[in-house]
Amino acid sequence: MKGTTIFRLVCLVTLWLLLCYLLIVSQPFTLRVAFVIVASGIVVFVPCWKKYIKK
Repeated sequence: MKGTTIFRLVCLVTLWLLLCYLLIVSQPFTLRVAFVIVASGIVVFVPCWKKYIKK
């Protein structure tokens, strides 16, 4: 992988982790919050996995 691709993936992961942190801090941790985090991770990272890593 190129350096720019790695940088984009790092930025995406950092942003996703920050948003997950804000979601957890803003309300109590429930099963719904866990589902939202897992579902958003799947939506964000599966296409990236298919495009950049699984070549």
